Amino acid sequence: MFDPHAEAMPTDERAALQRHRLWGLVDRLIAADGVQGRRLKEAGVGGGADVMLADLRRLPFTTKQDLWDNYPFGMLNVPRDQVAAVHGSSGTRGRPTLVAYTKADLDLWASMCARSLACAGASPGSIVHNAYGYGLFTGGIGIHQGAVALGATVVPMSGGMTDRQVRMLADLRADILTCTPAYALRLGEAVAEAGVELPALKAGLFGAEPWSAELRAAIEAVLPIKAMDIYGLSEVIGPGVATECLQQDSLHVNEDHFIVEAVDPSTGDPVEDGMPGELVFTTPTKQALPLLRYRTGDIASLTRGECPCGRTLVRMSKVIGRADDMIVVRGVNVYPSEVERVLLGSGLVRPHYQLVVDRRSPAVRLLVACEALSGDPRERLAHELHEALGLSAEVFTLPEGAVPRVEVGKAVRVVAWEDGRPPLPGLT
Repeated sequence: MFDPHAEAMPTDERAALQRHRLWGLVDRLIAADGVQGRRLKEAGVGGGADVMLADLRRLPFTTKQDLWDNYPFGMLNVPRDQVAAVHGSSGTRGRPTLVAYTKADLDLWASMCARSLACAGASPGSIVHNAYGYGLFTGGIGIHQGAVALGATVVPMSGGMTDRQVRMLADLRADILTCTPAYALRLGEAVAEAGVELPALKAGLFGAEPWSAELRAAIEAVLPIKAMDIYGLSEVIGPGVATECLQQDSLHVNEDHFIVEAVDPSTGDPVEDGMPGELVFTTPTKQALPLLRYRTGDIASLTRGECPCGRTLVRMSKVIGRADDMIVVRGVNVYPSEVERVLLGSGLVRPHYQLVVDRRSPAVRLLVACEALSGDPRERLAHELHEALGLSAEVFTLPEGAVPRVEVGKAVRVVAWEDGRPPLPGLT
C-alpha cells in the first residue's frame, strides 16, 4: 500500500474522518456563496455542524449541467489566482467540462494515482509505461504524477505510434502498463505481430471506459500481465478515485477523500449495497472545485468489508455502463458492456466488436458487428444475446481487421446508422 494508515483504516475511524471533512466542505461552500452553497442554504443547512454522514442523502445533488451552466470558472471555490492547472473532458458530447486544480489538489491527485499504481503491484523503482493520452484529458498526466509520487520511473509515451510503443516496452523493460483497455488489447496484438517478448511486464491499469471481465481475459491472453481496472473522472479528480488490487475483485474507493453513494438513477434514492446504482461522489478535501453529491452517470454497485489485500476501503464493482450510454432498442435497455460479456464469453469471436443502432426506420434495429475466429457463429450468438438481454440483435461477422482498432483515445463501441451507407462494410 502507498498509504497503509489511510487504506487499512478501521471503518469507524474513517467515518469520523469523513464526518469531520464533510463539515469543513459544507462550511467552505456556504462561505463561498456559490451555486452549491446557495442550494445548501435553501435546504436549511446553516453550516457544517448541521450535517451528519447519515444526512448526506438528503442534501442537493450537483450535476454536469451545473458545470456547463457556470463554464468556465463559475464554480470555483478559491480565487482564480490560486488555480494551478485546468483539466477536463474532451467535449465529445458537446462542450468540454473543465475542472480547476490548486497546487494542493494536484498533490492529492498524485497521491491517489500513487495508491492506484501500488494496488497493481508497482513500487519505487518500477518502470511505468504510460500510454494514456496527455493534455486536457486527465489520464496521462494523472498517472504520470502518481508514478513520480510513488518513486517509480515513468515512460510518458501517450497514445498512438504503436510500433514505437512495442519497442519501448521491450527495450526499457517496463513492469507496469497503463492505458485504455481497448489500446492494451491492440498493444498485445502488436507485440505478437512483432514477435517480441516482454518478460518484465507484470501488471496493467486500464480505465477511461467500461470493460468486462471477458475483455480482461482477452487482454491477459495477449499480454503477460494481471489486468486491473482503474476508475476516475475529471470532475471528481481524474484517475485514482478507485482501483482494483491484485485480487482483481472490485475497485477500492479512496473514500477518505471521495465519499461515495449509489442511487437509483431515476429517483435519486439510495440503493442497497450490492445493487447497481448511479455513483454519486462528494469531494471533501478538494479546494478549487469541490463537489457535493456529484452525479456521475456511471452505474455500479458498492460492497463493504475488508479485502484479502488488507484494505478496508469500500469497493465498487466494475462500471456496468453510463446512464447516457444506455441503448434503448424496442423498449429494452442495453449497456454495451453487457453485449461484450456475451460476445467475448462465447469464445467464438475476436475481442473486437462494434454495435450499430440502425435508426433508418421507426423499428430500431441493433446490429452487432464482430470478427469470427472460425465457422459461422451468427445464429448461436444471436441466441445467446437474446437469452442474456431479452433482445433480438442481428449479428454480422466481418473479416479480420474490419472492426476498427483503437490507436489513440477510447474505443467507440456504439455508432448510429441514420441514413446513407452503413458505418461498417458488410452491414445490411
